Amino acid sequence: MRLAFSFLERAAPAIGARWAERIWFRLPRTTTRSALARLAPSGDPGQRFTIRVGGTDVVGGTWGGEGPVVYLLHGWAGHRGQLEAFAPGLVRRGFRVVAFDAPSHGESGPGAYGPRSSSIPEFADALTAVIARHGPAAGIVAHSLGSVAAAIALCDGLRAGRVAMIAPMASPASHARHFARILGFGPRTLARLTRRVERRVGAPMHHFDVPEIGRAVQMPPTLIVHDRADRSVPVADGIAIAEAWPTARLHVTSGLGHRRLLREPEVIGAVLDFMDAGIDRREPRPAG
Repeated sequence: MRLAFSFLERAAPAIGARWAERIWFRLPRTTTRSALARLAPSGDPGQRFTIRVGGTDVVGGTWGGEGPVVYLLHGWAGHRGQLEAFAPGLVRRGFRVVAFDAPSHGESGPGAYGPRSSSIPEFADALTAVIARHGPAAGIVAHSLGSVAAAIALCDGLRAGRVAMIAPMASPASHARHFARILGFGPRTLARLTRRVERRVGAPMHHFDVPEIGRAVQMPPTLIVHDRADRSVPVADGIAIAEAWPTARLHVTSGLGHRRLLREPEVIGAVLDFMDAGIDRREPRPAG
């Protein structure tokens, strides 16, 4: 593949860009059975719901009764069960928890470009629609690319009391340069790929730059958790966001990588404490 992209970079970068675009938006192949088997590893999938978003069915689950709502958003090629470990503690602290599968993920229907394709705007639109259905967001807990989608939704007017970003990606543009190095193409193909991506998502690449979003728009209190050993999204991305967002604080871990963070008691506890700190639990004073 690298040899092919190297040849196309010199001879036909437009063809290389079309090929790279398909790879860029393509989800890994998984069987429906194996994906569904991982949705609720604890055996408690919550109360299932379905909502129509952009022509497809978005499927999710809820835990807990009445109370402030915290939303859980997975990352690229993930599913709602990956953040399930946060639900019991949040429910014990009086929150209602809502998690869902983004288009083309988990139990949800296909995105606009088919069952193995999705995008950051589709994630953001699904988050906005689910919040509109289930009520204001006291908090959002998002993983990886889900953090970018949450930032985009907040930039576009969504409101949330607090946000926890776990292993967040800082910039799709920097990811595109890394993507080019992996596949072996150069600036001619990359420039064309960038234009193709921007046409598909309907926005320039810099619109998804998370550090810049926090500089341009007032964001809610934010906790960023990132691991030094993350090979999927480098810890430098989390640091860059924390340095750019005045409302953010950074929690760095070691030896957990990209996904073990979602099951680590230290991380779960830090997120629960952070969400709980945003709720005023003082008893109201009697009148007079």
